[in-house]
Amino acid sequence: MTTDRRDRPIRNLRISVTDRCNLRCHYCMPEKDYVWLPRRDLLEFEEIRTLTSVFADLGVDRLRLTGGEPLIRKDLAELVALVSEESRIRDIALTTNGIYLPEQAQGLREAGLNRVTISLDSLDRARFKALAGRDELDKVRAGIEHAAGVGFDSIKINTVVIRGENDSEVPALLTYGREVGAEVRFIEYMDVGGATAWHGDRVFSRDAILDVVRRHFGSVEPIRKNDSAPADRWRMEDGTVFGVISSTTQPFCSSCDRSRLTADGTWFLCLYARHGIDLRSKLRTGTSREQLREFINTVWSERLDQGAVDRLAMKDRGVLAPGQDLKSNPHLEMHTRGG
Repeated sequence: MTTDRRDRPIRNLRISVTDRCNLRCHYCMPEKDYVWLPRRDLLEFEEIRTLTSVFADLGVDRLRLTGGEPLIRKDLAELVALVSEESRIRDIALTTNGIYLPEQAQGLREAGLNRVTISLDSLDRARFKALAGRDELDKVRAGIEHAAGVGFDSIKINTVVIRGENDSEVPALLTYGREVGAEVRFIEYMDVGGATAWHGDRVFSRDAILDVVRRHFGSVEPIRKNDSAPADRWRMEDGTVFGVISSTTQPFCSSCDRSRLTADGTWFLCLYARHGIDLRSKLRTGTSREQLREFINTVWSERLDQGAVDRLAMKDRGVLAPGQDLKSNPHLEMHTRGG
């Protein structure tokens, strides 16, 4: 198992399959104009399969397919089937907004997709439209409810909580998650690329989320953590389990074993990294599998990234990338590098 200079293994790989999305969530895609990745640069499915195998050589055993909105990528089930052939990959998950799940969920499950996480920031139609930029709440809910009947190993709902916008919906979202059999994970508002309106005062912290839950539902019991998953989890008195991802106020960089591969083959060692590493060019210019494996091994072995910790220590913390930077460098965007 390859480890970095902070003794963190390389275990989780998040693969963005497209930078396009059919929503415009203002913490991810806030600008009116975007610079898209050239389609000719997007990795072919076989190239993703090759990289998956090379990463598996080094210890990766968990994949998450992301975007943009990954279900926009044509024939995604074919990719799931390809990467599931790699026996060392124990788990394949998908993060989606759920809009296309009714048409695709069954095929994805049959192809080998284990788990699905669906983004849902509000159950109120007007607020959903304001947050997501599109009036698609009914389609998202239909996707969640359809996925619940397909037989995935687990279904999770991701909610980015923003103070003054949707923090009042924490109890309603927990109730909804219980009704549809999905575990809700609340995510602190992060100052990543795309969050051009981020400000510290708008962060609804883990402690604030837990206070709301206790006021509405009673005591909560922490669940002992035995993995490197980003969420800390709690159990409510009725048995409902939920999680909180507190990257902004209580970073977990010391246990982070994740890296990200964009749709055009740029490898990011940290969500907050300003620059990535081009693996596509190596694939397409004849670099052997052994050379590629050794290169990735060397890069990870030298890794020191702890972006969330470094951001927390900043005295004048602002957004990671202002709008003008996003328009000149699409790799800074959250919808390009994946969540």
